[in-house]
Amino acid sequence: MLKGNAILGQSGGPTAVINASLAGVIEASLKARRIDRAFGMRFGIEGVLNRHLLDLGAESAETRKRLKVTPSSALGSSRLKLQEEHFDPILKTLKQFNIRYFFMIGGNDTMDTINRVVQYTKDRGYEMIGVGVSKTVDNDLFGTDHTPGFPSAARYVALSVQQGGVLARDMQRVDQFCVFQTVGRSAGWLPAAAACAKRSPGDAPHIILLPERPFERDAFLSAVEKAHKRHGFVSIVCGEGITHADGTPVSASTTKDKFQNVEFGAMGGTSAAMILHRIISDEFGWRGEFQVTESLQMSADDRAVKLDINEAYGCGREAVRLAVAGTDGVMVTIERTSKASEPYKSGFGTISLEEVANAERPMPDKYIGKDGMSVTKAFLNYAKPLVGELPEYAQLSLKKAKP
Repeated sequence: MLKGNAILGQSGGPTAVINASLAGVIEASLKARRIDRAFGMRFGIEGVLNRHLLDLGAESAETRKRLKVTPSSALGSSRLKLQEEHFDPILKTLKQFNIRYFFMIGGNDTMDTINRVVQYTKDRGYEMIGVGVSKTVDNDLFGTDHTPGFPSAARYVALSVQQGGVLARDMQRVDQFCVFQTVGRSAGWLPAAAACAKRSPGDAPHIILLPERPFERDAFLSAVEKAHKRHGFVSIVCGEGITHADGTPVSASTTKDKFQNVEFGAMGGTSAAMILHRIISDEFGWRGEFQVTESLQMSADDRAVKLDINEAYGCGREAVRLAVAGTDGVMVTIERTSKASEPYKSGFGTISLEEVANAERPMPDKYIGKDGMSVTKAFLNYAKPLVGELPEYAQLSLKKAKP
């Protein structure tokens, strides 16, 4: 069994609970007999490349405790895509600091980074164990019931659409429609979560546009007109990555990051919500608004779900438990152990890093309504235990007075 030091990193976009996972890895590492010291990567894998490591054991117990409820990425993040010339300097740093346990918290690109780095070190005779901790608000990682970060982001979306829907309902003589855009390139889990806010047919949202279904202008405008006639206003939720049938983004953004992912919020690009706003205004002459909150969905601690915090922390601790027991090349997963009719329960499992790195998990068809612009009861059964209870607001009976 290996004995040495551990290194921890965060990568990609943040979540409201990514630091809870970090806290879990730190606490478990500092207590593990086979781990002498725990180091942090400053700005993801760039910290290893540039030999900028942090002594996490020097942090106070109070600081480590507060990490569980601190948003964003405390170590600093990175989206650096590793090239061949990076691996040798990385190996030198790992050897210099006697790193034998390699942990990173992130999505499929991060799992690919762990897999490539650990394989490179082993091919050159340096033994090291790598374990990944899942993270993404998109909820599109393969092999897990859901990812830490998704429940809190889903609650952020549901609350925003619920509260924005009340505003839109009462301001319908001023603004006839509202478009709320969520993050998420190719999976609709987050925009779909807005449906958790709906208690009656008139409640927001009325239309949900998912990346899993192509955007069809005529069908969309028909649905908008129908909802407006029925409710007096229209609430629309869209994923930032919705596309036309030919695959081109509705957002019209063509800027890509180093992993060849479209950067929907890139300078010069136009958000999907802005395009939808223009389409509706041009067709009906209505006034409306669009809401694009970008990274707030990914780091709003005030709306974090307690279940999410606890699962994220548990995933971090589980990663260390697996690593010191000799389990290598896996990502920690969350497995739902309860049925839809039972109170929510979960446990931990694993999936190989290679499987996660080379696959995505879009919403399955059983969760998407037949019209392609709504979700099914099956999805609500899946999502509501994660989002938690939402507030119930007063609604006047609007009984007209008589003289």
